[in-house]
Amino acid sequence: MAAAITARERGVKVLVLEAAPKDFRGGNTRHVRNIRYAHPAATDFVTGAYPVDEYYDDLLRVTQGNTDKELSRFLIEKSEDSADWMQAHGVKFQPPLSGTIGLDRTNAFFKGGGKQLLNAYYTVADDLGIDCRYEAEVVDMKIEDGVFTAARVKYQGAEHIVEARAIVIAAGGFQADTEWLKEGWGEAAEGFLIRGTGYNKGRMLRVLMDHGAQTAADADQCHAIAIDARSPKCDGGIATRVDCVIYSIMVNRQAQRFYDEGEDIWPKRYAIWGRLLAKQEDQIAYGIVDAKVNDLFMPSMYPPLKSDTIRGLAEQLELDPEALEKTVADYNAACRQGDNKDKEFTPGVLDGLSTEGLEPAKTNWAQPIDTPPYYGYPLKTGITFTYLGVKVDKEARVQFEGQGGRSVPAANIFAAGEVMSGNILGQGYAGGVGMAIGNVFGRVAGEGAARHVSN
Repeated sequence: MAAAITARERGVKVLVLEAAPKDFRGGNTRHVRNIRYAHPAATDFVTGAYPVDEYYDDLLRVTQGNTDKELSRFLIEKSEDSADWMQAHGVKFQPPLSGTIGLDRTNAFFKGGGKQLLNAYYTVADDLGIDCRYEAEVVDMKIEDGVFTAARVKYQGAEHIVEARAIVIAAGGFQADTEWLKEGWGEAAEGFLIRGTGYNKGRMLRVLMDHGAQTAADADQCHAIAIDARSPKCDGGIATRVDCVIYSIMVNRQAQRFYDEGEDIWPKRYAIWGRLLAKQEDQIAYGIVDAKVNDLFMPSMYPPLKSDTIRGLAEQLELDPEALEKTVADYNAACRQGDNKDKEFTPGVLDGLSTEGLEPAKTNWAQPIDTPPYYGYPLKTGITFTYLGVKVDKEARVQFEGQGGRSVPAANIFAAGEVMSGNILGQGYAGGVGMAIGNVFGRVAGEGAARHVSN
């Protein structure tokens, strides 16, 4: 929509083809809550400055440097006017959110969430005379030597050929195509749940790849988090997320811990847990907490299992009671040792309260699980979107394979959003970056497409 609105405001005729029905329009944006963007000072919806350099450092850290550094810097610098652009197109922001989510300074939250954001955009699109067709699936494109001429579209029971002078691909990833996920994950992908839209099957990405488009990121890289194991197969959205991890111990089917739950604050680590769960038996694990901390994170959509004893909780979770009792006892014994005896448990910040002599260690928020009732959260891998996408340049032009493997920018094919997110996100994630990618590269793509048509 950012691309469509930008192109239309520059005077060209725009047709939006949406594979989903109208009620499910907008892909994963329906489920979003905020955008991470650079800004020099506090506003009515962020509590302080978030400089370009800090944003860039955060991105390098979560991706471990697996990013196109030039494009990432470009994204962050261009994000500085994202909130202003959104507001100018009807998007409303709410006052800063404080608490365990920890994003009140860096991210602006949409009033009414992603659905309100989409409704605002589509209202603007309608006012501008943009033609939006729903349940119109693009199944193929005519591309010759990197030049797009037409799209083949299934619409109202028939196939249509749509000719255009430029095209913007903003069709998302392939997370709803289990067979494609298996190319990166093997049979484990059968156990994945899809947080986002079930309409993102990667058709446009595959067509571009078949025509020689270069790619960024790998097939197994994605935004994957821990969600409630009882969630629906597709489209559960933000409500299925469970934020207990950093205050819990996480155990697998064998009731054994397998990673440091307290490595960092939740917004900077929640996106690694989907991958960690994917490596466990049946792609499932269980967050175990006690009454001291169960109210320190956002309530889950599904109530946790509950018992006055660890043994009773293990039986409800269908885990070996002796094994879980030993895991909890070993963890409790490793808390409050050595230099940690007098450290204070402090939610929301890295408090340094760690275990000693335990492998893996818990490096923050480590306090004994000893206050009944005890709660258990069954968690599975929830895929939001995949990172494998087409390579682009700063003009959002799709890059094709030229002689000698060199990159050749397409004349009139542009990409924005998740379908090119691999340029920025080779791995890892920081909350709100996806919306920045969509807004910034959407506007750049729309402007580029309009410029090409006008010329």
